[in-house]
Amino acid sequence: MPPTRPTVVGLYGVPGCGKTRMMQNLKTSLGEEQFAYYEGSEIIASLVPGGLDVFKRMGKDDKAVWRERAIREIGEQCSATQRVGLVAGHLMFWDEDKETGELVWTKGDEEIYTHIFYLDTPADVISRRRLDDAERPRPAASGTHLRRWQISEQKQLRLLCLQNSILFANIAPDPVKVAALLRSIRHSEEYNLSRAQDRLDDILRDENSETLLVLDGDRTVIPEDTGALFWALPALSSDVTGRSLKDIFSTPSGYSYHAFRQASLLYEEIPDEEFEACCEQVASAVTVYPQVLSMLRQATDRGVKAVIISCGLRAIWEKILSDAGLSGTIKVIAGSRIKDNGFIVTGEVKRALVAHMKQAYGLFVWAFGDSVLDLPMLTEADRAIVVVGEEDKRSRSMENALLNAIDCDGLRACQVLIPDTISPRLDIFKLPVMDITHHSFVDGLVRQRQPRVYYTKPAAAKLLMSPMRDARVFGPSLRTAHSDVGQYLATNLLSELIGLEEYPIPHVQGHQTSGYRFCNEEKTLIAALMRGGEPMAQGVNQAMPLAMFVHAYKPEDIKRHHVEGRRTLILVDSVVNTGKTLVEFIHHVRTMHTTIQRIFVVAGVIQAQALSEGRLADVLRVDTNVWFVALRQSENKFTGKGTTDTGHRLFNTTHLD
Repeated sequence: MPPTRPTVVGLYGVPGCGKTRMMQNLKTSLGEEQFAYYEGSEIIASLVPGGLDVFKRMGKDDKAVWRERAIREIGEQCSATQRVGLVAGHLMFWDEDKETGELVWTKGDEEIYTHIFYLDTPADVISRRRLDDAERPRPAASGTHLRRWQISEQKQLRLLCLQNSILFANIAPDPVKVAALLRSIRHSEEYNLSRAQDRLDDILRDENSETLLVLDGDRTVIPEDTGALFWALPALSSDVTGRSLKDIFSTPSGYSYHAFRQASLLYEEIPDEEFEACCEQVASAVTVYPQVLSMLRQATDRGVKAVIISCGLRAIWEKILSDAGLSGTIKVIAGSRIKDNGFIVTGEVKRALVAHMKQAYGLFVWAFGDSVLDLPMLTEADRAIVVVGEEDKRSRSMENALLNAIDCDGLRACQVLIPDTISPRLDIFKLPVMDITHHSFVDGLVRQRQPRVYYTKPAAAKLLMSPMRDARVFGPSLRTAHSDVGQYLATNLLSELIGLEEYPIPHVQGHQTSGYRFCNEEKTLIAALMRGGEPMAQGVNQAMPLAMFVHAYKPEDIKRHHVEGRRTLILVDSVVNTGKTLVEFIHHVRTMHTTIQRIFVVAGVIQAQALSEGRLADVLRVDTNVWFVALRQSENKFTGKGTTDTGHRLFNTTHLD
């Protein structure tokens, strides 16, 4: 394997800011087992024949060569020892009588440094130190000049670091805080995820809910972006390149872990009291969407748990929930500073946490999000809701990414419009609109983990199954019995699951009255799995005469034009043994990415093991819009043949087997 790029941290600041003293403090607190400490001038002296005196007499170009050799030597040593290198270095030298400083940054610095921490010591403190430093005589410099020097270096370093994927932080000369930052840079992306999972485990450890709502924060729970609001505050706003979230996430790194790590370092630059005040100010400036607030209150009142997983700041989101009266019921997993035992939340962290909820806790997860960063989480969840706000506040990059997730990554989602008068994303066939404020939505959340397999009541099942099991009944009589079962299952079970709608009919007494039929009956497709499923499918069709009817010998017999514009698919077979055929049909329909929302399987008999293990059981677990309706369940694994095969008995072909 190629060697891992070493971690090399530049400790920068104008001469007199305290780099040497800081290095000594860090060596004491961090030790030398995992960290190596370098003075740039000492490395140059060790490399240049004749030492530092010879180096000082060189021309500018020659000095640049040796400076670059020095930083590369440090990189090689850190690579060999696998220690973090901490280098006291300089960006420029600037005499007060000169208009500009002399830049001493090299190509080697761009390639070797992984981090640069700039010691932002107050300029008046540096000025006094330079005057009082008996060991290293330095020319006097006014506080005004030193501050101008610092600002120039900070601006240039932010830009250089942004352009070269070097993490940058402008920090106070606090040895404890600098040591904490240095410890944190050894943490890998895997370690970061483990910290986020620890937080999730703390939240879920004592919960017994079967359903969990997972919501992104910005522009999902509220209309605004709290990160943008935070950095737009007058106390923090800046036109310096690299000191805004937009600058960071607009680089080729995009929304990578590296970019989020840089964003987190921006927050480390803010003094504690100012940080808390800014968080409070942002939280008080936003309001939770009324529709989301209503849904959350209804859901949590009925025992459904919810958690916010945000790429923003935990401190802000906990204040927002507190102001909304939700802090006692909804927990937050979000970014925070190192002193707050923080970690970073990326799009991948969101996805991994949803997967952990499902795998470790067996939870049924509803995910709500609005942006590209939420798509991995939405795709991983059992049910996905895309929150769509006013057009001027929507994520611009979401449209194409959302379409790709649906067409290529298997995302099946609905959208909620806030307010409901705005235009939807994509179209309502590819991304159906859902009303999360309606009581039926919360009812669905509560019922979600209830079994989606329904059987006829025992007495009715005994009556209906008798002719089906009677060896003396075959051909047309048996087909009639199967048709009766299909009509019964549709009338008594499917009607409850699909629901009914009213329509006007003429009353026998001459006036108009209300009749009832299945909801969206004309947008329903009945597929008879040939050939054993045809008679029962005919009975289902008797109960819903407006539905389309097709014969399907194989999955490909269901064409796109059959399902386009349809909302419900009913697959009908007489017997379900292993469920292999059904899985192929369901997969075929889902991969066409049609308007079909719910799939119902209607059968006379379902073999019990098919629903508890194997591929059909997986479908039932993963695809929450698949439902099973049957006359009865059987523990008998017997597969018919000849005179015992249902298909042969239905069509008088027992002699062919």
